[in-house]
Amino acid sequence: MSAPVTVPSAGRGTGPASGRGTRGTGASRPGTLGSGLAEVPPVLYRDPAAVVMHDPEVPEERRFCGAPGCGRPVGRSRDGRPGRTEGFCPHDGTPFSFTPKLREGDLVAGQYEVKGCLAHGGLGWVYLAADRNLDGRWVVLKGLLNTTDTEALAVAEAERRFLTGVDHPNIVKIFNFVRHREAGTGPSAGRMAGYLVMEYIGGESLHDLLRRRLRETGGAEALPLRQAIPYALEILKAFGYLHERGMLYCDLKPANVIQVGRELKIIDLGAVRMIGDSDSAIYGTVGYQAPEIATEGPSVASDLYTVGRTLAVLAVPFSPVSGGAEAPLPDLADLPPAARHESFHRLLRRATDPSPGARFGSAEEMADQLLGVLREVRAAEDGVPYPAPSSLFGPERIAAGTALAPTGAGRALLPLGRAAAAAALPVPLADPADPATPFLSGLTARTPGELTAMLGSAPHTPETLLALTRMSAEHGADDAPALLARAAAELPGDWRVLWCRGVHELVSGDLAQATRVFDRCYDLMPGECAPRLALAFCLECAGDTRAAARRYGTVWRTDRSYVSAAFGLARARLAARDPEGAIEVLDEVPSSSSHHVAARLAGVAAAVRERDPATLDAGALAGVGRRLDDLPDLDPRRRAELAAEVLERALAWLGSGPAQGRGRRNGQGSETVLGVPLAPRALRRELERLYRGLARTADTAAERHALIDRANAARPRTML
Repeated sequence: MSAPVTVPSAGRGTGPASGRGTRGTGASRPGTLGSGLAEVPPVLYRDPAAVVMHDPEVPEERRFCGAPGCGRPVGRSRDGRPGRTEGFCPHDGTPFSFTPKLREGDLVAGQYEVKGCLAHGGLGWVYLAADRNLDGRWVVLKGLLNTTDTEALAVAEAERRFLTGVDHPNIVKIFNFVRHREAGTGPSAGRMAGYLVMEYIGGESLHDLLRRRLRETGGAEALPLRQAIPYALEILKAFGYLHERGMLYCDLKPANVIQVGRELKIIDLGAVRMIGDSDSAIYGTVGYQAPEIATEGPSVASDLYTVGRTLAVLAVPFSPVSGGAEAPLPDLADLPPAARHESFHRLLRRATDPSPGARFGSAEEMADQLLGVLREVRAAEDGVPYPAPSSLFGPERIAAGTALAPTGAGRALLPLGRAAAAAALPVPLADPADPATPFLSGLTARTPGELTAMLGSAPHTPETLLALTRMSAEHGADDAPALLARAAAELPGDWRVLWCRGVHELVSGDLAQATRVFDRCYDLMPGECAPRLALAFCLECAGDTRAAARRYGTVWRTDRSYVSAAFGLARARLAARDPEGAIEVLDEVPSSSSHHVAARLAGVAAAVRERDPATLDAGALAGVGRRLDDLPDLDPRRRAELAAEVLERALAWLGSGPAQGRGRRNGQGSETVLGVPLAPRALRRELERLYRGLARTADTAAERHALIDRANAARPRTML
């Protein structure tokens, strides 16, 4: 029994998953919402005049104290009297005001003419204004700080000036930062206020899109995954941009993201802060904010947590807040059918893991995996594969489990071998920055022993160590455990060490442990096909063909280059006594594949050996013959062997009860199988001919004698 696996963390700096460039990230271009994989419905531009509030008021149930650490209700009704919109918190004395401080016609900073209120947020009202200096261009004014302290206002202004340099197509543009003295008679009257001046985005927030969808479905369905996932991908592009420039967004939620046309914009940059800033106030929203914020502060990991929670809210009809505490993500079985995708659920689990180090290491890494999940979702919904090269793994090296079982075995395909499965698994890609990578990419050897010797003599680098460890694990070498321990010590947190351990456990036969390891790899890389294929191999070898079939199915639907998945799914369906389903998936192996002929032969074998005799008829037998005739370039001996099986099955059917009931007693019908009339005498003559021909090319005397005996047994009886 192997020692328990210590699963490495998947935090930052864990090898290729977080250290190399990944697909699907980078700056957006206008109209790319959906990454070419989904057609997201456009949202019409909304005229500013249609969205300005005519009677701006904050409902009482949304009035809370804004002081850090308080957040208790204020401005509530009492004894039949309506709640005050301005006053002081009865708990800590902090002043509050829910009345707009700017009115239509007010001129802010001598430049921005206020047109009205758009919404109310955590820092006060958001206003629509026209920029007089730029021909009335529409802008949005968002309050940032109310204070009588001029020095404090100057500090706040300096802290936010960096936002004017943010330039990304998925982030609202900040034009300016201005000051204005508040009017009115409430607690804030006379105070200086700071305002961010932003571009006006005339679309609809994801919060409003989601609410409309829930109303339309009676609360049963959130946004479809083909719509919610592209939203998250665009958000991650924006977050990647901010993180590269040392900024954290901190307060992502559906209300802070707007779609207009086919573009997405993150708005409300008031909570943005620099990475490492330990002094600025921290803003966030309960239900979306990471649990470690109060003790450790914001980080890249906490930002990605908010993306995971936002994606969950968009795609799964559940509330992110329950009784004042964060609601846990629903289990997979509790998701609605439209969102019940295992890979999607695993991605949400990793993105919102309570431990920051267990989450994705970067926005790029999360986007890479999410794009893979989107491909899987679209393939399942459309019945069309959506393949793409992996940034973490090479292609499938061989197709495992394609061998036909011998005649008389009672099955179409041989069981999957553990060594063959390990040899088929894709290889994790080497880090291009490693000095040994060019050497490793050019390695060729005739035998595994030669390759291992060449690796052993190469300069020691992380990549040569990983390559040597993988080779030893694949071939069950005695030094594999020692190499795994060494790699784990020298490369802590690198998921490729975990992958090599899974290969070692698979080859050595500890299938329970191999299953756990590859299941963990699936958790870390939910958008990759390779971990799902590895997990399916382990489950099948352990006898759990139903669970294996689910993983084989998702891989094969998504990417038809993984031929091992097609044969694995076929074996699983045969084990479930579904030969028609097995033949269907084998027929999907494309003609461009080098395994197309093997798949067609397996389909013939499944039709002959594993179909229920009660389901056969003359048409079905003729169809099996046509399958064989469709392979004109087949090796003559192989064709003769399978043709004999088909004709033997036809002969047996003619003498069966179903055939008798269909009037096939004397075989005088017009049907043919492989060009032979479906009649006992004609079938026997052809079988005799085939067996004698096979006997002439037999490899051994024993085989030749056995084939001659079969020819004699098949020979039609005569009076001579």
